[in-house]
Formats: sequence, structure tokens, C-alpha cells
Amino acid sequence: MATQRSPALMMLAPRILPWILLSVSASAAETPHGEPDTPLSLTLSQLQAVGIRIEHPLPLTSAPAIVAYGTVLDPAALASDVGRLESTRAAAAAAAADAARLGRLYREDAQASLKAWQASRAQSVEAAAQERAAAMSFSLQWGPLASWSAARRYSLLEELSKGRQMLLRADVPGGRAGGAIERRALVEVDGVNVAALVLGPLPRTDAQSQTGGWLLQLEHGPEGFGPGARALVQLQTAAATTGLLVPAAALFYSEEGTYVYRQVGASGADAFRYAAVTVKPLARVGNAWLVDGLARTDQVVVQGAGVLWSLQGISSFSAAEEEHD
Repeated sequence: MATQRSPALMMLAPRILPWILLSVSASAAETPHGEPDTPLSLTLSQLQAVGIRIEHPLPLTSAPAIVAYGTVLDPAALASDVGRLESTRAAAAAAAADAARLGRLYREDAQASLKAWQASRAQSVEAAAQERAAAMSFSLQWGPLASWSAARRYSLLEELSKGRQMLLRADVPGGRAGGAIERRALVEVDGVNVAALVLGPLPRTDAQSQTGGWLLQLEHGPEGFGPGARALVQLQTAAATTGLLVPAAALFYSEEGTYVYRQVGASGADAFRYAAVTVKPLARVGNAWLVDGLARTDQVVVQGAGVLWSLQGISSFSAAEEEHD
């Protein structure tokens, strides 16, 4: 992913950066170039020129939303799978009953041969295997619907066929669907948020996205929003996450991990030192991130971090720049 610079920084760079580069302390030059923990030292006038601003991270406990990508499922596929499940179950029951009947006749010597009984038992075993395969396939494909009663599934099919309800598969990028999810979710359709009910996880991984999914039930879907349609979905995590909140623009990514710039103190009467600190992103909250690895008293660079990045020469990109790629 290519790194992008803001227009303001590009305009300031030819005038300001050469002056700052000449003034950067020798301590930064003595350490290996490009290391995240290489300290930088800037004077007060330099800080004011490039607009560097620092803030303390804010403690926050939040149950963050997980962004997923929803696809409206075809009710005809559900009807076909339900029919196969019921037919194989009925066939297995009939084959088992026939094998039991022939076995009873054979033992009573009532015109049933051993060969006929054995053939009937083989058919019963085959039918039972087909029933188990159909049940397993249905469970993988439809997840929580496998535990529903037949009457409840047929009621759902009736609602789906009349367009009063629809089912969505919400795929979570990065396989982040493993935790507990709240029962309510939001589906964004043409800029409008529509409430949906989370029925449960779907065991089968999507072949294209290679992600885990959740099955959602949506009532009274918007006009024209039918099978195959896609929409953004917000799933709400049930467990709260506690961390320190920093703006997305403060985060940078490199081969060493995710980090922010922190003011580590003054190196002189008119000089301020900054160092990169590795953090662990926990959850996205609006235009900020909950992170672990900082202290409440840390002074984090929330504006002008791109200048420090340019001076340090680290091959990386910021969280804010990533959103515009």
C-alpha cells in the first residue's frame, strides 16, 4: 500500500524539512537509521513551524462494533437444503423400518430370506449415512437453523418467500467473528441503518473471502434489496474492551508493528525529544483507536506525526493515510 502525504505537508516540506533536518540532534544520527525507537530532538521554534501537537491518551471502556460485509442469501437455497434434509430423514426412517420388518419375518421363518434381510439392512445403512451427510451439510451451511424445529423452519421459509423477512450472511474480515456477539446488528442499506437479528455463527468459511460469518435475520427489507445484494453490517461485541484512546492519525504501521510517537522529555533548554512507542490496537472507536502499551500520563503526538516519520525515514504508513487508499 503506497504512503500518501497530506497536501499541506507536501507544501511545507520543501521549506521546513531541510531546515529541520540540518538541526536534528546528532543523537538521532548516531543510531541506526529507520529504527522505530530512534529518538528525535526538535527545538520549540521547529515544533511551532510544523504544527506538532501532543495530548494525553484518554482511558475508555467500550464494546466496539465489528464491521462486516453482508450478502443477502437466496431463500430458494434454504428451501432446497431443508427439502433434502427432510427427504433423507424420511428415507432413512423408511429403510430402517423395512429392515426391521424383514428381520422379524426372517426370524419367524415367515417367507423372508436371509439374502433379502441383508439387502434391506444394507439399504438402511446407506440411507442413514445419507441422512447424516445431509444434516452435517445443513449445519455447516445454515448454522443456527439446524437446531430449529421443522415447523419453525417452514414458518421462516413462508416469511422469506413472501418477502417479509430475509437472511444475510455477514462475513467478518480477518476471522474476527470468534468472540461473543450481541443479538442486535445494523445493516446499512443506501445510507439507512436497518435493524437485524443475529441468529448465530455460520461454521462454513466463505470460499472467496476466506472469512468466518454470522447469520442475520432482517425484517421488512427495503425495496429492491434482494438475494445477492451486499451491504455493510455492524456487529456489536458483547465483551467490553478497556484501553487508552488515541486519534487514528497518531498511529503508524511498520514491519516492527504499530506505534505512536511520544514526547519523552527535553534534551535541552529549547529542545524536545520524541520516540516511537509500540502499541497494540484493540478496537476502532469512530476516528480513534483503543490501544494497549501506553500510560495515562504519556504525551502522544496527535498532530504532525507525519513530520517525525519523514525525519526518521521509517518505511511505514499511518492509520489515517490507510483510510484514504
